[in-house]
Amino acid sequence: MSFTKSLATLAAAGMLLAGTTHSTQADAKELSFGTLAPKKSAWGKVFKKWAKAVDKKTSGGVTLNWYYNGQQGDEKAMVNKMRAGQLDGAAVTSVGLSAIHKPILALQMPGLFRDWETLDKARGEMLPEFQAAFNKEGFELVGTGDVGLARTMSKGKPIKSPDDLKSMKVYAWSDDPIAPVIASVVGYTPVQSSVPELLPKLSSGAINVATVPALPAVALQWASHLDHVNDDVAGVGVGGLVIAKKTLEALSADELDIVRKTGKKAGKLLTKKIRKEDKKAYDIVSKKMTVVTLTDGERKRWQDVFAKVRQQLAQGTFSGELVRRLEGYAGK
Repeated sequence: MSFTKSLATLAAAGMLLAGTTHSTQADAKELSFGTLAPKKSAWGKVFKKWAKAVDKKTSGGVTLNWYYNGQQGDEKAMVNKMRAGQLDGAAVTSVGLSAIHKPILALQMPGLFRDWETLDKARGEMLPEFQAAFNKEGFELVGTGDVGLARTMSKGKPIKSPDDLKSMKVYAWSDDPIAPVIASVVGYTPVQSSVPELLPKLSSGAINVATVPALPAVALQWASHLDHVNDDVAGVGVGGLVIAKKTLEALSADELDIVRKTGKKAGKLLTKKIRKEDKKAYDIVSKKMTVVTLTDGERKRWQDVFAKVRQQLAQGTFSGELVRRLEGYAGK
């Protein structure tokens, strides 16, 4: 992408991850990882550095082979492949994480977290519980990461109030249980789509509204088919690095330590990098699109809708206790 950070920064990060241990090529283990991210994206560059760090620290004993652009299927398919032993790990968004432990998707409830500081506090409090739940399901949450701050983008007209969505073709990720609840509260029929299907549907006009972070919108070329963007943040996009426990159990003690530590560092590097790149991407989008600034009244209508959505989500999709805790962290 044209807005990536300098290679010097990534090289420095690689040096921090680098080191050595002893192994033999006869014992070499190849681990397969999947992601929806493009190879040349901000995510892809960090994953490449992580793979190089693991290779160097294990003296070639462990190799991370990455499959980009959804080559291993959508995130639900990747999780299923990890369960079946056909894939060792994946970098996924909260939708993929929720296929393992559904409550983690609650971090993306609309109108809940609108800045990174508040999210960091809440996720930090919840992380031990999330990690324990992943372990119970046969996975290890090696590192957490972010996708970006989600904003509503549209084509043809601005989206100022929830009612404006009723005449539009609104994108909903097929595996996201939150999107149908938003549609039900507002009163429109969403256009369900996988991530790989979104670009052709935007191109054909089958979808003309998407609430997504700027970084993937630019990296995956969605933004080129939209002409309005709201400057209000509707929510956050989060993700993480996940590895099947069976894969980790097959590693030696030294290899396991290396994969865990470098994975955690890669997650931290990714978080820092993605947040900066998402801001740059929004700057690019806001210069090419018409920026929509809501009035106080319009903002209040959205807040009321989001509160109703969270209330409904607390009645079955997530536990009421979890929703209340997260709203407390967010100051709602």
